[in-house]
Amino acid sequence: MADTQTEPARNKTRQVMVGDVPIGGGAPVVVQSMTNVPMREDDDLGPVLDADGNLEQIERLKDAGCEVVRVAIPNRNSLEFFAQVCEKSPLPVVADIHFDHLIGVGAARVGAAALRINPGTLPAIQAVDAIIDEAGEAKIPIRIGVNAGSLEREVADRQDLSIAEKLALSARTYVEHFDERGFSDVVVSAKAHDVMTTVEAYRELSRSCPDVPLHIGVTEAGTVQQGTIKSSIGLGMLLAEGIGDTLRVSLTADPVEEMAVAYGILSAVGVRRVRPELVSCPTCSRCQVDLIPIAEEVQRRLADIDKPLQVAVMGCVVNGPGEAKDADVGVACADDCGVLFFHGENAQRVESDRIVDALFEAIDKL
Repeated sequence: MADTQTEPARNKTRQVMVGDVPIGGGAPVVVQSMTNVPMREDDDLGPVLDADGNLEQIERLKDAGCEVVRVAIPNRNSLEFFAQVCEKSPLPVVADIHFDHLIGVGAARVGAAALRINPGTLPAIQAVDAIIDEAGEAKIPIRIGVNAGSLEREVADRQDLSIAEKLALSARTYVEHFDERGFSDVVVSAKAHDVMTTVEAYRELSRSCPDVPLHIGVTEAGTVQQGTIKSSIGLGMLLAEGIGDTLRVSLTADPVEEMAVAYGILSAVGVRRVRPELVSCPTCSRCQVDLIPIAEEVQRRLADIDKPLQVAVMGCVVNGPGEAKDADVGVACADDCGVLFFHGENAQRVESDRIVDALFEAIDKL
């Protein structure tokens, strides 16, 4: 049955709190995203953060399953609007900080649940220290987010290291600096657009910083199809090895689309299942019903179900009865009909035009 899937052993990291969401320390892998609402024009301040637009998108992200959201703060004039987002957001808000450390200082003061900094865009260690001090005062964590496209110059210029090694070195150096300043409330990420570079960087960090929670993701992964493929491979490999306490699937798309991919990856690897999983065959000449539209309609209707179910829609007698029996609810199709299974038991025979409704009537009983 669907609830027998074995979860991979997770690496044991210390736990940090982003608002009321625990990350690491054995907590469920947390799904994150980032808003992408364009700035708006203010008559007095110029381009600033669109608080209302961000809040609307955050609501949609929450409805889709997002648990922590990151918001970029483009300039100091946007801090008052970022404060509004923090105050009204239904999710903990992480401030995304680049170039100007005073934006990070201000974000900590106006309600950020966490800060994300990039060592490559805050090269002065004094600037990083000011952010560390303010986060300590506010009692909020910091994500040290290293990206291949913005490594600090002294690391990027080294010819003796691979990109993965450079990513790990940069992140590890900053973890050590934070430790020296007595600040251990950190999460680390080390991302590249290349899947195997990303995987190797996280493997190295997992070895060298075993107690630090890791935020995993393949950055700049592309539009929905390519980004889904690259993220599924990279994140799937890491999660299967026990690496990763929180993740983001980065797609060039509406960030709401990232949620289905993220939860799909977690479910497929057996790490966390909170939504239904559809098992359906690719069809062949043995199929005696028009299965593709049936499966598509089941998938569409499953989007409204918040249960960790496995639902099977199978087209013929080769694998159909076995898969349908192993699922929570399943149907094995035959000659213009289907045999419905409920918790492994043969429940009833249904005509092809009743298959979808019969499946969801059974799901409603679970």
